[in-house]
Amino acid sequence: MQDSLHTLQHIRRDYIRAKGWLYTWQALAVVLVGAAILYKWRLEVPLLAGLAILMMLGALLYLSWAWSQLRKISLEQVARHLNRTYPQLEESAQLLLRPTPELNLLERLQQQRVASHLQTAIPEKQSVFQLHKKPTYTALGIAVLIAAGITALPADSVADATSAPPLQLDFPDTPAAVADTAVTIQKIEITITPPAYTGRKTYQAEQPNLRVEQGARVTWRIATNRPARTMQLILNEGKPISLSTQNGSYTLSQTFTEPALYHIAVNGQKSAYYTLEIIPDEAPTIQITKPEQYTEILFGDPQRVTIRAELSDDYALRDANMIATVAKGTGEAVKFREEKINIGFSGQRRNFSVNKTIDLQKLGMSYGDELYFYVQAWDNHRGYTRSETYFVQIEDTTIVESMDDLTMGVNPVPEYFRSQRQIIIDTEKLIKEQKSLSRAVFEERGNNLGVDQKLLRLRYGKFLGEEFESGIGTGGGIPEGEEGHEEEHFAGDGHDHPEFEDQTSVEALLDPYLHKHDQEEAATFFEPAVKAKLKGALAQMWEAELRLRTHRPKEALPYEYKALRMLKEVQQSTRAYAAKTGFDPPPLKEPEKRLTGDLSKIKAPTERRTIEAETKLPHTREALQWLERQKQGGRYKQQDVALLERAGRELAQEALSKPGRYLRAMQDLRTLIADINTNRALCKNCLMTVERAWHELLPPAAPSPQKQGTTRSKLAKGYFKQLSGNSNQ
Repeated sequence: MQDSLHTLQHIRRDYIRAKGWLYTWQALAVVLVGAAILYKWRLEVPLLAGLAILMMLGALLYLSWAWSQLRKISLEQVARHLNRTYPQLEESAQLLLRPTPELNLLERLQQQRVASHLQTAIPEKQSVFQLHKKPTYTALGIAVLIAAGITALPADSVADATSAPPLQLDFPDTPAAVADTAVTIQKIEITITPPAYTGRKTYQAEQPNLRVEQGARVTWRIATNRPARTMQLILNEGKPISLSTQNGSYTLSQTFTEPALYHIAVNGQKSAYYTLEIIPDEAPTIQITKPEQYTEILFGDPQRVTIRAELSDDYALRDANMIATVAKGTGEAVKFREEKINIGFSGQRRNFSVNKTIDLQKLGMSYGDELYFYVQAWDNHRGYTRSETYFVQIEDTTIVESMDDLTMGVNPVPEYFRSQRQIIIDTEKLIKEQKSLSRAVFEERGNNLGVDQKLLRLRYGKFLGEEFESGIGTGGGIPEGEEGHEEEHFAGDGHDHPEFEDQTSVEALLDPYLHKHDQEEAATFFEPAVKAKLKGALAQMWEAELRLRTHRPKEALPYEYKALRMLKEVQQSTRAYAAKTGFDPPPLKEPEKRLTGDLSKIKAPTERRTIEAETKLPHTREALQWLERQKQGGRYKQQDVALLERAGRELAQEALSKPGRYLRAMQDLRTLIADINTNRALCKNCLMTVERAWHELLPPAAPSPQKQGTTRSKLAKGYFKQLSGNSNQ
């Protein structure tokens, strides 16, 4: 039986070895293609190089997974495969894996029979497993051909197709006849290094027209087919800047903070004009959404203010905080204290949201104090932004304006306002201490507050003529001493009293004109509108007193607040305003000055101005005249190049603020100069573009006086005709 077992193990080893080689050839095909790509374009095309590395890593992972699966193949799987492949084994190959002592008589006989059939059924040097090797070998051959083709390709083929096209400079001054023999630019690289405050990395420009950050450093690297005598960069038609030579290439680096126009001159041959625009660094922006510009915290409201704001910058914020100023006191005794409040900003970020609640009591503020605050932010450069100043005021109910003009000398208002406010404070204190007080003490203190509220109500009732408690509140009351009185008869009680009828009718007639001091509704301390508000305040006091006396301070508190609010409205509605005074000049001495004819101190106004006629853009005006002659068929001269160059410098100076606007005109002007140098016909479109740009530069002409034409109707013409006829007569 041991020989049969060794046979099964040998079959397993052969299968693992054959299948493993197939997996290896498959992975090798992928690795060959990836290695060829990596070898050819590892520097020129980083994207393809990364893809090749991923292909190679994937192939290695696939091979590792395949070998791990092959090692899991067991002898039982080999026996099952032999049963399916060879019928003469009679589905009993698994018996060869079991020890003989464990088998019964019938199984032993079958085991011996299968062992004899196994030796004769499997020929020598023949694989038990039929593996499909042709697809794997075909894929390997194709991979070898692809790898060889990639290796044979030029290195620039794919790099040119996948990367951006190289920068090219235009030289309109170079004639086509000498273009082959002149020094030409083979390669130009423009590297832009943004300033540190932007946080950006160095990058390559995609075109000669540049748009860079303010303070960025621009580096030009130019390679030519042969050494040049001069390689210069001209900025804004200024002094040429020579490029330094390093390892056969020309290099120039410069930092820019202002826009410019530039062109490159190689051995005197000038390129077209190109723009260099500046992206300015914007200051941080602050948008405060809450609170309002002016916020008043009313009495009884939480003394807190919530600040919500959005801070942003085009690159990054460096720091942000809030400056708060607390004003305490009034008049000359006012004191200011400034504090810097942290709003939670940390690190550097482009956007930051502020959501902060400030407890005014922690700032030491009390009733009547004011808070002035603003938010400020800095960016990484020199940008600084400060928001507008916001005001928060805690209402002070103790401050009362004068009411002397309406109260006829009686001014008890400050004491009464303080009393109502004190009742509210005591009520809130009682509510807080309710749990620590006994029921008797709590009810006693609540009843005392009700008595204080009654006294305050009676004091205000005097302003409405309420000498007693009658008429106070919503339902009124019964004066003391009136219960159980005996019936009395008097005039107007409904009984028959003829002797009083005449007197009653007279009083009814005089009633609107009488000034009655002994009636409540006839009190004249306030105007009707103010009196109505004060009546409402007394009604609220009545409701508060009712609840305080019945030991319900929580229910009384809203009525107390409302009473205080209505008293404040009475205070505001009774303000007095003083009229502004003007300047009263001293009287003139009319008898001494009149008819004297003295004009010695009177001088006629004189004004002298020297107006110099300044001609702006003189070369541009001459160039426009030259353009008119060319449009009419005139012939140009070689000396006209100097005129166009001077006009071009004026155009370049004016175009510094908006270089992109006049770029086309500058390039067309260079084309016209090239046409004159090479004795070619002038470009018609270039003439129109340059003329339009020069006309935009000229200042508007001063308007000259002209006769205004009038259009009259037929009726007006007939009227004037009749007038002229009558005048001739």
